[in-house]
Amino acid sequence: MILAAAQTKPKRGNIASNLLDHYKLIELAAQNGAQLIAFPEMSITGYERENARDLAFAEDDYRIDHLKDLATDYNITIIAGAPILIEDQLFIGEFIIAPSDSVSIYTKQFLHEGEDQYFQSSFDNNPMIEVENEKISFAICADIDNPKHPENASENNADIYIASIFFSPNGIPNAYRDLQQYAQKNKMNVLMSNFSGESWGSPSAGQSAFWNNKGELIGQMNDSDSGLLLVEKQNDTWTSKLLNF
Repeated sequence: MILAAAQTKPKRGNIASNLLDHYKLIELAAQNGAQLIAFPEMSITGYERENARDLAFAEDDYRIDHLKDLATDYNITIIAGAPILIEDQLFIGEFIIAPSDSVSIYTKQFLHEGEDQYFQSSFDNNPMIEVENEKISFAICADIDNPKHPENASENNADIYIASIFFSPNGIPNAYRDLQQYAQKNKMNVLMSNFSGESWGSPSAGQSAFWNNKGELIGQMNDSDSGLLLVEKQNDTWTSKLLNF
């Protein structure tokens, strides 16, 4: 089993350009055998608040059609983030695009301070998927600040916990501490994807990473590169490699 965390530098509000980066990284991940690729929080638009409704995606948005094609063509599951409108309510969400042409949506459950002015939170859209007989659950950014979130994933027998985030240099040490503890305590493998460039006028910390279910850090990117962190499981052992973009 091979998983990929994509570390990207979004262009603010430039959906077409950001999608092109998604396509290239998906192809690179697939060429290296990945069965799943996860992008950061609101990866398609960049992190947005005030402009999120103007940039929002519909549940069946035509702009993810090529992502669906790539998922099918490369037999890869794609997790790509965007502000998503569901029944005229705006969520920080992500599309979970399976090779079978099915699309499910995860919506952020716990919001950062200030996000509730623009977004709703919801526990209703919380899918779990299975890849290579591994059960996978999802988190977006501030979800990982609440220990109940990974505990719920563990109670649902998740093997892998995927966090798509936008954390700053000030916040990333706490993210590392918490995700390592969640992996160890809940006996889950944890994959985290973060931006490496500025978004919403703020710097991001990069350092996308993977911890095994013993809480051991298996691989991480630096704070500035774009590219992929690839992790591979053979028997019960995980290894990693980095691909710059």
